[in-house]
Amino acid sequence: MILSSASDLFDPGTWSVPVDSVLVAAAILGIAVAIALVAHRIAFGMIRRATAHGPGKYGQPIFDAVRAPSRWLAVAVAISAAAERLPMIRPVWDALSQFVAPVILGWLALEFVRGASIAHERRMETRLDPMHMRSRKTRIEIFRRTASSLIIVITLALVLLSIPGVRQVGVTLMASAGLAALAIGAAAQPALKSLIAGIQMALTEPIRLGDMVVVDGVTGRVEEIRMTFVVVRVWDERVLVVPTGKFFEESFENWSRSADRLTGVVMLNLDPIADVPPIRQAFLDFLADHPLWDRRDAAALVVEAHPESIALRLSMTAASIGEAWDLRCAVREYMLQWLRENQPVALIRHRLEVEAANERAD
Repeated sequence: MILSSASDLFDPGTWSVPVDSVLVAAAILGIAVAIALVAHRIAFGMIRRATAHGPGKYGQPIFDAVRAPSRWLAVAVAISAAAERLPMIRPVWDALSQFVAPVILGWLALEFVRGASIAHERRMETRLDPMHMRSRKTRIEIFRRTASSLIIVITLALVLLSIPGVRQVGVTLMASAGLAALAIGAAAQPALKSLIAGIQMALTEPIRLGDMVVVDGVTGRVEEIRMTFVVVRVWDERVLVVPTGKFFEESFENWSRSADRLTGVVMLNLDPIADVPPIRQAFLDFLADHPLWDRRDAAALVVEAHPESIALRLSMTAASIGEAWDLRCAVREYMLQWLRENQPVALIRHRLEVEAANERAD
C-alpha cells in the first residue's frame, strides 16, 4: 500500500492491498484480542476464587488493582503476536508500541504498588496494636508515594525518549553539560530536598499519621504525610500545611510519639489563705467517680507561692489525648464551682478589696 498524502488513507482507490486481505487481517486481529480477553478473565476468576479464603485473601487488593492494566497488557501482547504474522499492520504497531508499552507497564507498576500497600495495611491491622499500626501505615504511605513518583517519572522519560525530536534535544543539551547540570541542579534542589526529607521521615518517624503535634504554637493531629508537606488538622477544622523539611529543621512537640496517653494539667491560682488539703480531697473525690480518669496518676501540688497568690497544679491521666482534654475541662469547671460553694475565701479577691476600700473612702 503506497500513500502520497494523509487523505489517501481514506480513499480505497489508492489501496494496493486487496480488500479481502484487509478483512482477513481484521478478523485475525479481532480473534487474537478476543482470546486474550477471555484468557485474562478466566485467569483472574481462578485467582479470585483461590484467594477468597485463608492467608491468600490479603492478596486480593493487588489482583483488583492490576486487573485493568493487565487486561490492556494482554490486548497489547495479542496485537503484537498478530502483527508478527500480518505484515500489513506490523509497521503501524511497531511505531505505536514504543509509546503504548511504557504507558501500560508504568500503569501496571503503579497499580501494583497501590494494591500492595493496601494489602499490607490490611494484613497489619490484624496483627498490630493501633500505635504500631500508625507507625507502619506512615512508612507504607511514604514509600508508596515515593515509588509512585519514580514510576511516573521513569514512564514519562521512556515515552519522551521514543520521540525522535525530543531525543535529539537531549543529545544537544548533553553537549553543554556544564551549564545544564548547574541549571538542573539549582531547579531540582527543592524537589530533591523534599524527596530526601520524605524518605528520612519514613525511616526515623518523627511524626506518624494520627499523631497529635504542636507546630508554631498550633495544636493538631497529623492527617496526611506527603513528600513535600504534612497536613495537620486543627480542632476547629482548620488545616495547617507544614513543609516536610520543617520537622527536621525546627523543633516541635509530639504528644503521642510513644503512646496516645497524656497527663492533663489544670492550674488554679488561689489566695494564700486557701486551705489546700480540702481542695485536694475534693479533686481526688471527683476523679474517683469520673469515667474518663484511667486511675494511673493524680496529684494536687502547690508549685508556686507568691505574696498575693499561690499556684495549685492539678494533674490527672486519661487513656487518650482527647479524653484528657475533656477531663481537664470537667475538672476545671467542677473545682471552680466547689470553691465558690465551699471555700470562697480561696478565690483571688483583688477586685473585692478595691470595692471595699472605695466604700470606706465614701
